Amino acid sequence: MLYTQTISCPIPYSLFTFSVPFTLRFQTATLSTMKEISLTGIKPTGDLHIGNYFGAIKPALELAKTYDARYFIADYHGLNTMKDPAELSSTARHVAAGWLAAGLDPEKVLFYRQSAIPEVFELTVMLTAFTSKGMMNRAHAYKAAVQDNTDKGDDPDAGVNMGLFTYPILMAADIIIFDSDVVPVGKDQVQHIEMAADIVQSVNANYGKPVLKIPRAGVQPDSAVVPGLDGRKMSKSYNNTIPLFAPENTLKKTIMRMLTNSQTVEEPKDPDTCQIFQLYRLFANKEEQAALAAHYRAGGMGWGMAKEELFLAANRLLAPMRERYNAIMADIPALDKILEQGAEKARPIAAATVKRFRKAAGID
Repeated sequence: MLYTQTISCPIPYSLFTFSVPFTLRFQTATLSTMKEISLTGIKPTGDLHIGNYFGAIKPALELAKTYDARYFIADYHGLNTMKDPAELSSTARHVAAGWLAAGLDPEKVLFYRQSAIPEVFELTVMLTAFTSKGMMNRAHAYKAAVQDNTDKGDDPDAGVNMGLFTYPILMAADIIIFDSDVVPVGKDQVQHIEMAADIVQSVNANYGKPVLKIPRAGVQPDSAVVPGLDGRKMSKSYNNTIPLFAPENTLKKTIMRMLTNSQTVEEPKDPDTCQIFQLYRLFANKEEQAALAAHYRAGGMGWGMAKEELFLAANRLLAPMRERYNAIMADIPALDKILEQGAEKARPIAAATVKRFRKAAGID
């Protein structure tokens, strides 16, 4: 079924300036009941931990309930910082297996490797012609790198590769090529989505028609900070993580290393200020939380018992995921096949976007 969407654009954004608004009509073949499209990029960043699961993976997988959800392993983005080929290849597969083990269903969503969609890179080149260098100068990651170099007295661009500098353009291509409506991001990533929208508006304004769909940021509410072993936010940079797929004995040993204060067994304790209980809340149901909180406040419970309760609750959730993860990693050809099949479904969509742009540009 065809529907016609009227878009009134006062444009502009940073690349072009217009004194009057204009109206474009965008006709797309779709079902009237089609869901909006969401896109989630997954950068390969090493071993997944509990903070990754509750802060990113779980909320991202929830999108499939309300959106036509697409997920991709952003291995070309990873290339900016990960130059060892074995490390990049291994990390990409481990992360893909982790998302599958956590519940991503490749039969219900698109799941693919960025590098398997060559149209992304053709679109990236085309988008560079509509992107000002000034915009790239304002990108947060580049500005942070320049500031860090300046603070150290180095050349402002020391260690900055063009992959980092043009990162927002490749990210824009990732988003635009699948006609994404919404890209769920944290507040620190909103700039990238705004840049993608700027670039799209520049393309559409140049050709006088909606060649590309304008994406928007779906700003995610601040998720609760997942505490690490030392009470600070769980992060690899702090070396305080609890691995998501660690063997059961390793999981228990890791939890037992959590730092605590010197309160004795007999003393009442405050669950609301305890990182052990904060983690326990993520795994336990309301009744279990209430029971353990009451035990905290009554006294007679040592930190060892609190950690044991956390381990039991965590292992209950993580054991099935761990089993699935190990099974997936034991059959790498099958994992690769899942990603290849996802790419096969994704490429026609990507090709249609590039074809539309090429035709508008006179390159068809």
